[in-house]
Amino acid sequence: MTNTALAGASAPAAGRRRKTAPAPTGPDRIPKPSQGWYRDKVTGDKYRRVTTILSQGSTKGDVLSLWAANLVAETAFAHLPQLVASSRRPETRTEMYDWLRRAPLRKKDERADIGSAVHSIIEAHVLGEPMPVGLVDDPEMAPYLANFLRFVEEWQVTFEASEMVVGNRTAGYAGTLDYLLRSPLIAAEFEVPASTVLMGDTKTGGELDVKGVYPEAALQMSAYRKAEVAWLRDGSTVPMPATHSTGVVLHLRPEGYRLIPVACGDDVFAAFRIVQQAADWVSGLSKSVVGQALALAVAEEKAAA
Repeated sequence: MTNTALAGASAPAAGRRRKTAPAPTGPDRIPKPSQGWYRDKVTGDKYRRVTTILSQGSTKGDVLSLWAANLVAETAFAHLPQLVASSRRPETRTEMYDWLRRAPLRKKDERADIGSAVHSIIEAHVLGEPMPVGLVDDPEMAPYLANFLRFVEEWQVTFEASEMVVGNRTAGYAGTLDYLLRSPLIAAEFEVPASTVLMGDTKTGGELDVKGVYPEAALQMSAYRKAEVAWLRDGSTVPMPATHSTGVVLHLRPEGYRLIPVACGDDVFAAFRIVQQAADWVSGLSKSVVGQALALAVAEEKAAA
């Protein structure tokens, strides 16, 4: 069979043949988060990251600002002698100032490291894979693991999925849910069949019975619950499994755990969509609505005279 060029089409210049990237296969087809977005390598579509939407469009940012301010104040009072001594010399004053203002960043990094490690441990357990040796042998991680395993045993939990990327193509967002689970004991609490699939999430911050689970968790879980598609570990896609309108947050701490029911039904999803619109405003239109100051023509003529 002979290929004939279309009339009017020019042949590509020698030595300038464009290289085409091979189509992604297997797990490479799973969208990966980057700079607030998930990109579908197969279709090229981009989906806003759920956690970015919540950060930009909800009160979560205000809560974090208050937390940061309180932490800086607590750190300052805990190191008053050092602050006073450092204030007497310009070079040490600058150094202490930088150290103090970075207190929230250090704490966030510490919590992020713990949260990542705990999620890795949980994921390995859910998938039946060997636990990461470095984490299992870490004395700081040991109580988290023990309390997680106690939660699984006491509530007779079985897992359906872990760290699964899900997305809503219509609404334009994606995210990675912690896990889907079944538990006859939790189902009995919610008065639903024992086989009901539940949305689950783990939080490791705050203090037991004080703080650590915030309303934004409901918005996040409702977004995952209303996803249209889920990516399996082999890169294939399936429709998002149906889950109950109430999920659970495992507040996991070294001193124990609490299982917190969180509403994530259609009414909460409607609120998430409003938050998504607010995030779109913050990241988009809000940047172009305020113009430059106007100048009176008379003033300009006088200046030119």
